[in-house]
Amino acid sequence: MTQKPSFAFIAASWVAFGTGLIGYFSGVFGNKELQLTDKGYYFTVIMFALFAVISVQKSVRDRLEGIPVTDIYYGISWFCTVLSIALLIIGLWNAQMWGSEKGFFAFSFVLALFGAIAIQKNTRDAISKEKPF
Repeated sequence: MTQKPSFAFIAASWVAFGTGLIGYFSGVFGNKELQLTDKGYYFTVIMFALFAVISVQKSVRDRLEGIPVTDIYYGISWFCTVLSIALLIIGLWNAQMWGSEKGFFAFSFVLALFGAIAIQKNTRDAISKEKPF
């Protein structure tokens, strides 16, 4: 019972993803007080998180549709998602930033992850509607 996503939801997903990434990267690369190692850390954390949440979304969807997914891949996907969020929390906890800056990072991070999950869902729904398995 997969329904093709509406244009409005597709657009909202891309806007959420773009807004989250632009906000996050402007916080990382626009902050002159962050050292290059810190910038690399925050960049790596979001890339890791984006890959992890897309893997979780795909694994969950595959299982719902009866496509085999190994328990180890499913578990690793969830572990990496939780780990990436924990790494962001640890990094922000120890960062020498204002609380408002930390909040900005956290909210833009979550918005980017939500957008990535929604884009993956929309892509999968569009493909499923065109070519049933």
